[in-house]
Amino acid sequence: MLEGIVRESTGKGATSALRRDGYLIANIYGKGLENINAAFKMNEYIRTVRNKETLAFPVNVAGKEMSVVVQGYESHAVTGNLLHVDLMVAQPGVVSHYHIPVVPEGEALGLKNKGLVHLAKTRLRVKAAIENVPNSVVVDVTPMDVGDSRLVRDLATIENVTFTDSDRVSVLSIIKAK
Repeated sequence: MLEGIVRESTGKGATSALRRDGYLIANIYGKGLENINAAFKMNEYIRTVRNKETLAFPVNVAGKEMSVVVQGYESHAVTGNLLHVDLMVAQPGVVSHYHIPVVPEGEALGLKNKGLVHLAKTRLRVKAAIENVPNSVVVDVTPMDVGDSRLVRDLATIENVTFTDSDRVSVLSIIKAK
């Protein structure tokens, strides 16, 4: 479980001092909950997010244990280091928006015809309660040839989950290699 601290001061000087000490600044929020200004050790946060098996992961801030989902992050333009992360509390039964990763499955027919699989959307935005949200959206690319694409409307529907991206948006396609 990821351990964090509550930030007493949210000013520029205190934030810079925390970053120098190896902390990642985070805001934790949820529907009907008070916002928590927190900080996590950078390396522990990255290790936790990379090794998680579900969309939500547990954190402990000031003795309060909660399950959170990454909603957004900010990284440094030059170094690529994380500067700030927004975490939303995953409350059971509360319908909210989540970003689910897209996973292509199989070997496309177009790969044998000198094509490449192009993921136009690596994550899809969905609206659902956290208990209904799948860990990923799997798209079978086996029958696809060069020039074929899968749109949001072509994906299999998931019970109690609504895709909020437009139905004409391309998720992935097989393009010709240059």
